[in-house]
Amino acid sequence: QVQLVESGGGLVQAGGSLRLSCVASGRTYGNYAMAWFRQAPGKERELVAAISGSGRTTYYTDSVKGRFTISTDNAKITVHLQMNSLKPEDTAVYYCAAQRAYTGYYTRDSLYDNWGQGTQVTVSS
Repeated sequence: QVQLVESGGGLVQAGGSLRLSCVASGRTYGNYAMAWFRQAPGKERELVAAISGSGRTTYYTDSVKGRFTISTDNAKITVHLQMNSLKPEDTAVYYCAAQRAYTGYYTRDSLYDNWGQGTQVTVSS
């Protein structure tokens, strides 16, 4: 079992920044693809960003490109999401996800077996 613990959420004004972190513990071994998903009230969960275990390949959904940066320290199975120029529409519960992967990352939430408890991000206008 892999446990994921997120931190860094909160309330920020539009244009501000937040940094989310997620640390894995438990029976971790090998490379892990990691990702951040978010779910706003009344909406489906969506992939925000994903990163391969090596950190060499990343994915961003269009709405966050140029504003968010995902990074990883896979030796510690840790993933961060630096969020700049935040907008009210970024308001959601953000979830960290991890899945063992030899290479690359996954874009479908059904392919991740390990999830954090979620952290609330609220951006006021």
